[in-house]
Amino acid sequence: MFAVLLGALLGALTVPCGPATPARAHAILVDSDPAQGSVIGHSPIKVTLTFNEPIRPVPGRVQVLAPDGKRITVGTPSVVDNTLTIPIRVPPRPLGTYLVSYRVISADSHPVSGTVTFSVGAPSASIPELEEFGVHPVVQVAVPTAKYLGYLGLALVIGPLMFLTLLWPRRLSRVAAIRMVRIGLLTVGLSTVASMWLQAPYVSGSAPFDVTLDELRDELVSPLGFGLAGRLVLLVVAWALLRPMMRAAADRSYRLGRLRGSLLVLVLVVGAVSWPLSGHPQASPIAAISVPADALHVVAMALWAGGLLTIAVPLRRAHPRVLAQLLPTWSRWAAVAVCWLFLAGVLMALVEIGPPSALIETGWGRLLLAKIVILGVLLAAAAVARRAVIRRATATVRRVVLVELVAMAVVLAASAVLVHTTPGRVAVAEARYAELDGFSQTLHSPLYTLQFEIYPVQLGENNTVHAFAYTPEGVPLAVEEWWVTLSLPARDVEPTDVPLLGVRPNHAMGAVNFPLPGEWELRFTLRVSDIDQASVTTRVEVKK
Repeated sequence: MFAVLLGALLGALTVPCGPATPARAHAILVDSDPAQGSVIGHSPIKVTLTFNEPIRPVPGRVQVLAPDGKRITVGTPSVVDNTLTIPIRVPPRPLGTYLVSYRVISADSHPVSGTVTFSVGAPSASIPELEEFGVHPVVQVAVPTAKYLGYLGLALVIGPLMFLTLLWPRRLSRVAAIRMVRIGLLTVGLSTVASMWLQAPYVSGSAPFDVTLDELRDELVSPLGFGLAGRLVLLVVAWALLRPMMRAAADRSYRLGRLRGSLLVLVLVVGAVSWPLSGHPQASPIAAISVPADALHVVAMALWAGGLLTIAVPLRRAHPRVLAQLLPTWSRWAAVAVCWLFLAGVLMALVEIGPPSALIETGWGRLLLAKIVILGVLLAAAAVARRAVIRRATATVRRVVLVELVAMAVVLAASAVLVHTTPGRVAVAEARYAELDGFSQTLHSPLYTLQFEIYPVQLGENNTVHAFAYTPEGVPLAVEEWWVTLSLPARDVEPTDVPLLGVRPNHAMGAVNFPLPGEWELRFTLRVSDIDQASVTTRVEVKK
């Protein structure tokens, strides 16, 4: 009954579940709440940016920095019509200047980036420094380590339990196997708690112990936090269901009842879903397929790895004739697990990889290829072990199992890192946006809002500038005269004025020359009437 229910539940899991063209306008920021440069009396819990046309945010490129420089963005920014809403947490020291950095894709598919600053109480002496979205080195290692321990713990639970409930020899002590189950439950619990803690610094970019209670609370009420909390609850339920077996470790005739076994399988399947909910599958474009496929992948992996660990440790003292009776059944289990593992893995890879070129061009793809190679070694070893089982060569099986365990450990490590690596489909899209980007920014003055783009940004004269002028409300603004002034203060390059050619009332273009690498200062000056003129300044990095 236990095996039939497990098979049915496992089966159920597989149910399906170039540069901007002058003729087109770009999205322009027309309003923000809090407003640009404003001073407000309290720290907000969200920031809204309103554009003059529909936009979509670039993943990982929308963030808000608190006065102390820590990222305070929580959850995922959302878009309704033309408004981008960014949920944020209240920092422990809220007074000072905040920096909002955004990068979005306009309706004409071009990237638009910019910043907004506002202050709470009073402005800070300096604005938070904007850096690339990064993770503290210790957190970068600790997060996949916690994930790896979770996989290992699950294997230590599932493998021994399958043998204890269905195949355990009556004359062999159960103490070592039950000890493995206890260690597995504890390891999964510690891994879950660690993952809950580490998520806060992972999001904020801070050190692992630079975490506030507010940050922890925000992560606990997030979808990831609910998933991890649910896993802890299920661990407690599993412990309660298994407690009679653990107490009867010395009783070699004890068997888990049908009701407890059925409930345990249910807990296992529901708990397995918590792994994809804390990784890429829940953000997949077809999550209804990716989530159950990943859950099946995790269960199949744990069954295979856990069975190998059980054979290598608690069953190592079993008599060869006893093993000869057990191994054929285990071999069939392993074959089924490998099939499910392979099918679920292929399905997830097809969803996440994007174009085939991502296998080579992205870190996610290269890591996937490495995992496939190691998995091939593992499958070859499994094939050798299966032939040895058929020949009843138990000594050979023991040796091959050790090889399988080493390869499995590497596969699990690759899986733990893969979960926290940008999927191929996303990495390729980001690279495409970066290639199209050159440099784009939105600058504000009391007289106008200027959106400009330079493509490409490289040494030499072939750098095209497109500039668009709007009123502060986002209405196209006619400009009578445009020019941009370039200088390189660090290399004593004197300012050079470059006139821009107006091709439309609110649109001008021209070419600029960057003869030397470095951080160039660009000052755009727009005259909109005989007496109204204003300049805005920014910096552009030109690499060798």
